[in-house]
Amino acid sequence: MRLQPLLPPDCSSPKKGPTIAVSGPPGSGKTTYARRLAEDLGLEYYSAGRIFRELARERGVSLEEMNRIAANDPRIDLEIDMRTLEIGCRGNVVIEGHLVAWVLRGVADVRIYVTAPLDVRVKRIAEREGRNFEEVYRETVIREFMHQQRFLVMYGIDISNLSIFNLVLDTEYLLIDDAYSIIRRTVCNILAAKGYQLEACSRL
Repeated sequence: MRLQPLLPPDCSSPKKGPTIAVSGPPGSGKTTYARRLAEDLGLEYYSAGRIFRELARERGVSLEEMNRIAANDPRIDLEIDMRTLEIGCRGNVVIEGHLVAWVLRGVADVRIYVTAPLDVRVKRIAEREGRNFEEVYRETVIREFMHQQRFLVMYGIDISNLSIFNLVLDTEYLLIDDAYSIIRRTVCNILAAKGYQLEACSRL
């Protein structure tokens, strides 16, 4: 199924504030940085996972069942993408997810990509979840391939092209605080250049 490329949509009303998209592959640390950024800047936090859970709750099914449905019905992913757009159009939000920056590329004021080498990310996931490295490795490779194919087939978007991002940050050798400092400073500088005046940014 090939769809029209996502974005830019006509947001029905002016945004209430900035929209920040934080993307990256599993195990990159994007959730940690996005949550912290939202808290520090006084913005709402949303994730693709949260949108997925809300959709499952609305349908009255478990997350396990929802995953089975989504594996065979591309309309689920499309619904998540469209809800991501709606949230981004509201503004005053940090949205995090593997693919959200591409979904929001015409809406987000700042687009951040957090990454690390595959083996580093797999080790992080395995340690976090108490699982076998080889099992997580296979699962992660398949998952990332499916993400890439979905966007290429459905939207004609190559997610290996990172040219849409304002910042691409490899976190392999960075402490969490050091990486976050780079992300926050970049976000605040871009928002200031766009005319947003956030009190938290003035304390840098």
